[in-house]
Amino acid sequence: MTERARQASAFFVSFGPPLSDSLRMLAELTRFDLTGTTLGLVALGVFVFAYLLVILEERIHLRKSKPVVLAAGVIWLLVALAYGSHPEGKDLPGGHLEERILHHTGEYGALFLFLLTAMTYISSIASHNVFLKLNAILVSRGFSLRAVFWATGGLSFVISPVADNLTTALLMGTVAVSVGKGNVPFIAAACTNIVIAANAGGAFSPFGDITTLMVWAKGKVETAKFFTLVAPSLVNWLIPAVIMHFMIPKAQPEPLAKEVELKDGWLTVILLFLVTIATAVTFHAVFHLPPFLGMTTGLGFFMIYGWIRKTIFHKRGKGEDINVFHNIAEVEWDTMLFFFGVILCVGGLQELMFLQKASAYLFDPVTGVGATTANICIGVLSAIIDNVPVMFAVLGMDPAMDPLNPGVLHTPMADYQWLLITLTAGVGGSLLSVGSAAGVALMGTAHGYYTFGRHLKFLPAIAAGYAGAIVVHWALNAPK
Repeated sequence: MTERARQASAFFVSFGPPLSDSLRMLAELTRFDLTGTTLGLVALGVFVFAYLLVILEERIHLRKSKPVVLAAGVIWLLVALAYGSHPEGKDLPGGHLEERILHHTGEYGALFLFLLTAMTYISSIASHNVFLKLNAILVSRGFSLRAVFWATGGLSFVISPVADNLTTALLMGTVAVSVGKGNVPFIAAACTNIVIAANAGGAFSPFGDITTLMVWAKGKVETAKFFTLVAPSLVNWLIPAVIMHFMIPKAQPEPLAKEVELKDGWLTVILLFLVTIATAVTFHAVFHLPPFLGMTTGLGFFMIYGWIRKTIFHKRGKGEDINVFHNIAEVEWDTMLFFFGVILCVGGLQELMFLQKASAYLFDPVTGVGATTANICIGVLSAIIDNVPVMFAVLGMDPAMDPLNPGVLHTPMADYQWLLITLTAGVGGSLLSVGSAAGVALMGTAHGYYTFGRHLKFLPAIAAGYAGAIVVHWALNAPK
């Protein structure tokens, strides 16, 4: 243990704040480069193997949460062994790594509570037949296949900033499959278009994509500045959509007669959801409170509304009962646990200093490749590795710090660059079908029609949109 860290430890424990605080402060002083050790390399291999299983989810039928949750425990065990075998690590207090784990768990807890509330509202809106009604309207109008292609893409771009890209893609994918009726070329093109549009629409809203939410919650970019990405995101969708338009068969599907009745209270639930989002924004922007607290407060609104419906209106025979906890139970728990596993896995690699080494290579102003090149490459990487762990890794790198000399500051990454990485990580996942939650989900619901290979067919068009979005962002938002 270094003399500086030993003195700090003795001071904090003997005369300083409570033990948990002293350990947290000491944790910031003590971190070992274990990237070249056998245990460190094994930990990296465990993560790579676990993520390979995630990519192969549809082929091997192993839910994506299972390998990463297991890998998280294994990686942290390896971290503990690596620290214990380090000459200076043996002198660290027993709670040193516990404080680190609790820090990363806190990161996950904030994300979990935010998503829990959002998914609960989405579940309730769906149970009120709002999404089915929209589906029925689009399917029953007798649009041409090209019209449905543009309608589903356009709605995906508009809805995803509020409803999130995963929910939006599932909804619009259902429409594409219903209208296509086994027309493989149309369904494949329409689903690809939906994934691109949903990811692009989510890139300019703090609530449209997990990566955008993470950047916003960390306070890297002010809320209003995200909307400077509207034009780049639109270009990202429109370029491949225009190219793909000419690949859609000129056919007229048979109109479907499908009546769907909206359930009583549907508008109130939607309004409560909008109020909840406004509460989260207000808590964060005005009172400097974490956004998840505003969301959980909004969940409280919904719970009280459900109680009022049950105890007052429903007992009088007015309207249907609302079971809030039933909506909570329908949350996509596989996704929730997947995020837990990923965040803890990446956190473990951070403790071994893999992220710091990567940050030095990518973002160091002297020896690195430069922020612009790094952010563009990271966006491409998010097509292979889901954008959530990629963005969590970027936030963990903290490009404003000298990663190999803690406490030495570099010039913080400008808003333009944070917006660039938000854009590229959000839309870069569209390059491959496995690069985003929207693509993975559609491969399951449109099984046999929308596949990895059929999405790959449109890669040149999607890449053109990716490049176009970056150019437009540079033209409109780069510092003059």
